[in-house]
Amino acid sequence: MTIPYHFDVTRTAASLSEEFAHLEPGTETTQVVAVAGRVMLRRVQGKLAFATLQDSSGRVQLFAPSASTPRFDDFAALSIGDWVGVTGEVMTTRRGELSVRVDTWELLAATRRSFPDKWHGLADVDTRYRQRYLDLWVSEEARATALTRARVLSLTRRWLEDRGFVEVETPVFHPIPGGATARPFTTHHQALDIDLYLRIAPELYLKRLVVGGLERVFELARVFRNEGLSTRHNPEFTMLELYQAYADYTDVMALVEELVAHLAIEVCGTTVLTYDGRALDLTPPWRRATMVELIEEHTGVRVSLATPLEELRRVCETHGVVVETAWGPGKLVLELYEKTTEAQLWGPVFVCDYPQEVSPLARDHRSEPGMVERFEAIVAGRELANAFSELADPDEQRRRFAEQAAQRAGGDAEAMVVDEDYLRALEYGLPPTGGLGIGMDRLVMLLTGTTTIRDVILFPTLRPEQTE
Repeated sequence: MTIPYHFDVTRTAASLSEEFAHLEPGTETTQVVAVAGRVMLRRVQGKLAFATLQDSSGRVQLFAPSASTPRFDDFAALSIGDWVGVTGEVMTTRRGELSVRVDTWELLAATRRSFPDKWHGLADVDTRYRQRYLDLWVSEEARATALTRARVLSLTRRWLEDRGFVEVETPVFHPIPGGATARPFTTHHQALDIDLYLRIAPELYLKRLVVGGLERVFELARVFRNEGLSTRHNPEFTMLELYQAYADYTDVMALVEELVAHLAIEVCGTTVLTYDGRALDLTPPWRRATMVELIEEHTGVRVSLATPLEELRRVCETHGVVVETAWGPGKLVLELYEKTTEAQLWGPVFVCDYPQEVSPLARDHRSEPGMVERFEAIVAGRELANAFSELADPDEQRRRFAEQAAQRAGGDAEAMVVDEDYLRALEYGLPPTGGLGIGMDRLVMLLTGTTTIRDVILFPTLRPEQTE
């Protein structure tokens, strides 16, 4: 059978369902349409054949009488998963099933492998992720999640653009790793004979654009971090990064809660969700609390940067933190928080005011020595967003870069290096700026009720497939 190069589709399954939902059983409309998709169910009853055709919008029945269907035997022998194009009259069967009568049909692609049906689906989770092209056909949930993800990204763009933000693109290849503390992936450019790094964050390039006069910028950036796999981590993921001139981290808090609430209403119809069996209220305003306040709430211990170092180490070890001798008080406080508190915060809550020691790109707190104006938005026990009042002083930024470089030389592969061009940009003047990063994969997880990041990334990173 010759496979055509082209098929003119005039209607989708969803449009047929919407237009002809009112038809009485046994009705013929005389309206001829052309539909195409995969055969997902098929049954033959004597001189009648029925098939369920699925396209990207939904499903519709195909009704094939042997007396009028060309190559009836071939149609009746179609395999589950075959692509067909059908032209025929819209009608309903005597049982009231909306159908397209098969007046002409063409095989558009034949499946050469056994295609899972809608009743059994793909039982093996690993197969679902490796063969997403099948999962999308047999799992309505997988398809709905993929479409929701696309909608969330589109809605986010529109919401930001309505507020004067400009979408930009910054390099994926970086000459030095920067913008976050993470282990980069390394590659090599043959023509220039230099090593390059897949970006771990677009932050430093976006702030260069603020220096250049683009006062509100954002990027929905694919970023890459050479880290482990978990229900919350994939080595490549999507980050919304934005920067707003003349703003600080309190302005960014308002932006985050308003954006997330907007997306929840648009996608879910409400800001009050159920996630992993628990209620989750995303209605603004969200709680604001400092890191040390939250540590005290969950441990009963009050710590601060002024707590003697040995006492801080003892408290950390008491709560299961494996302490390294090079850690200062700021790192110890952060590790204590992450060990005892973060996962317990159902939220949403803005965890405010981080130690400077662990925040090399954030501006000093205006009233808390040793702290910076940084927050993380914690929702359902995990980080959703990270934001700063941005450090704009080139001299202070150089000092912080130098500290990071020393840590890197000491074996910390996630520490930053000195970015001379970024420092030069700061010397031209960065106005007061608020910056933000939101993990869009985790946000889609919240809005779709999924508990593993692999469900919201169409092709997640997996261990190599075992073959015999």
